[in-house]
Amino acid sequence: MNGNATFRRRAGTAIRGLVGFTLGAASAAALAQATAQNYPNRPVRIVVGYAAGGPVDNAARKIQPYLQKELGQPVVIENRGGAGGVVGSDFVAKAEPDGYVLVFTASPTQTMSPHLQKTMPFDPLKDYTPVSMAVGFATALLVNKDLPVRNVAELVAYAKANPKKVSFGSAGIGASNHLSGELLKKMSGAEMLHIPYKGNALALTDVIGAQLTMMFNSVGDSLPFVKAGQVRALAVTSKERSRVMPDVPTMIEAGMAGFDVTAWYALEGPPKMPRAIVNRLNTAVRNALGDPALSKAFTDIGYDVMPSTPEELAQRVTADYDLWKGAASGLKVD
Repeated sequence: MNGNATFRRRAGTAIRGLVGFTLGAASAAALAQATAQNYPNRPVRIVVGYAAGGPVDNAARKIQPYLQKELGQPVVIENRGGAGGVVGSDFVAKAEPDGYVLVFTASPTQTMSPHLQKTMPFDPLKDYTPVSMAVGFATALLVNKDLPVRNVAELVAYAKANPKKVSFGSAGIGASNHLSGELLKKMSGAEMLHIPYKGNALALTDVIGAQLTMMFNSVGDSLPFVKAGQVRALAVTSKERSRVMPDVPTMIEAGMAGFDVTAWYALEGPPKMPRAIVNRLNTAVRNALGDPALSKAFTDIGYDVMPSTPEELAQRVTADYDLWKGAASGLKVD
């Protein structure tokens, strides 16, 4: 009898524990669902991994008021620059997956930096929840207005005639304009010194001031400075000429066969965000980019508006990661 009683007590305890676990899991699931249904009920932070005033920051701030309208809550842009976007992206990768801390990421941070940095604090293919693509764009090769060159061939000749005196800036090691500069070095055989910055705006200031020889910068952000005569655009990096810089040749037309570098910005969150929250954010991004005023604001400065499903964004990240894995091999990183 005593043995049976002991067995019954243990069995009862196990059953109560199992029931408690099941109810606890159900309660957690219900709480997560309720939280998702009420999302958002407080301000949403969007981290930009680059300094204020650069192209990533400017694009995020263009879409910010439209997202704020769609979500019905304040949307705050927070700059956490450094390491070509890695610092800000790492912060978001380790945030709570409740949808209140997101990252407006640039493609190089996830698809180029991992192949150039010695160590990465996150896995770009696993440590994020994709929400939606935002825009895509090409970059322009800019030089100081007083540099005695008028095309890419003359720039290469100048660099070869002045070894180690030609410098190019970037938003950081692993940024798309860093890799573009490395690719130009590799294809031309010219020596050029890479100077990484915490953002494109700082590098552009030094190109204008002649502290830097050149840089690759997004077509949209470059346009006002080109029009004002503060810098000279020698080429664009896309296969086709830019509709906002139609007189500027492509790098391919300039003699750099196969030089085709385009980039994109997207919205992502920490890993394991609830699908209901992802869907809410995806709808907000799609509606925001579908607004004629915002769409025109982007296309007028050379961006292609390209919202996507979370799955399409995930596929693009993986495809570009694999692409740059091959392209970055053999590149010398300063």
